Amino acid sequence: MPVNILMPALSPTMTDGTLSKWLKQEGDDVKAGDVIAEIETDKATMEVEAVDEGKLGKILVAAGTSNVAVNAPIAVLLEEGEDISSIGSAPTSNPIQSTVAQTLPSPSPATPTHSVEPSMVTGSNKPQSGGGRIFSSPLARRLAEQKGVDLKSIQGSGPYGRIVKADIEDAKVGAVSSVPNSVVSSSGPDAKQLADMLGMEYIEFPNNNIKKVTARRLTEAKQVVPHFYLSVDCVLDNLLKARSEINAVADGAFKLSVNDFIIKANAMSLKAYPSANTSWTDDAVIQYKHADISIAVATPNGLITPIIKAAETKSLHEISNEMKDLAKRAKDGKLKPIEFQGGSFSISNLGMFGVKNFQAIVNPPQSCIMAVGAGEERVVVENGQMVIRTVMTVTLSTDHRSVDGAVGAEYLQHFKRFIENPVLMLA
Repeated sequence: MPVNILMPALSPTMTDGTLSKWLKQEGDDVKAGDVIAEIETDKATMEVEAVDEGKLGKILVAAGTSNVAVNAPIAVLLEEGEDISSIGSAPTSNPIQSTVAQTLPSPSPATPTHSVEPSMVTGSNKPQSGGGRIFSSPLARRLAEQKGVDLKSIQGSGPYGRIVKADIEDAKVGAVSSVPNSVVSSSGPDAKQLADMLGMEYIEFPNNNIKKVTARRLTEAKQVVPHFYLSVDCVLDNLLKARSEINAVADGAFKLSVNDFIIKANAMSLKAYPSANTSWTDDAVIQYKHADISIAVATPNGLITPIIKAAETKSLHEISNEMKDLAKRAKDGKLKPIEFQGGSFSISNLGMFGVKNFQAIVNPPQSCIMAVGAGEERVVVENGQMVIRTVMTVTLSTDHRSVDGAVGAEYLQHFKRFIENPVLMLA
């Protein structure tokens, strides 16, 4: 019988996505492994492969459609001997019959905002909330959270009483929860409404999924994570000399950047002082065995953090080559989920833009992120004499629950020792 192709969950944080492009058309034969579509997730644009064979009988979601919920049917696959007339018998709400290879397992039930729960009761148009559960689409839940709408007071209009986007948009004032919602914006008009009221001219640039998710995560991080900031100045003269000599010897085989040394220095510091290589949970502080370094990369679609896995085990030129490859594919939207999800420590470097120092926002569930400023000539005192040195200021932002001030300060001493004595990173 016909089988639904469902919107896959291509990352743990994905609740919906944009169906960017169909690479197969209605009537085309589909083989296992064929790339059938491109989907813009909350992190990147990814190719979707089919795992079953058949014929693409009907496309249910047109290319360019945004906010397509995870596990929603996007097309129907016909098996051998079936034709378009068979589509009427295809199931419409069975997320198990997906013909799309999901690159990651479905999100954990512990995070209901990232999962789809089909109602098990038929023949009713009331929200099914047995056991305290209310059935709603991921997009509806997110909109309800943003607007402060109490889902218990909403009559769902979707299949079997499921609450959908339109229900939240049509919610009356009486449906708004009396419980304060920390993510709801302050009362009053937003920027667009205010501009319209005042007759201000403007241009709109619609937010893609990456920017929306990044904005939501950063807001949550600042509201939930108790940030603590520590800064230290590092003298780079030895590093710059070593970098110049190594690049000269490499003779074009590779070219190290200051950022490569910063990644390696952090990896070595985390190995030497693992107390900073942690994450907070309510039950325990998790300490990682390897330094998986996430590096913030600006792309046309927004910020993304590709990861150098087990960076403490890699040489400077291996880190350099891997970072160049990751950064290029990040900007092209070609990273795989495993290449940007996870990580144990983050780096955000704005030194190339002349920024002297700044404070970065912790990237949960990680405990630390290092903000790197520009290396600049400054007058410093050495042995009672004023000399000119190239100095870089770094600021460590920590989750004070797992990395308090003393731990953060101790970590920065290790980092300063490695970055000012690069020969220690070559041992």
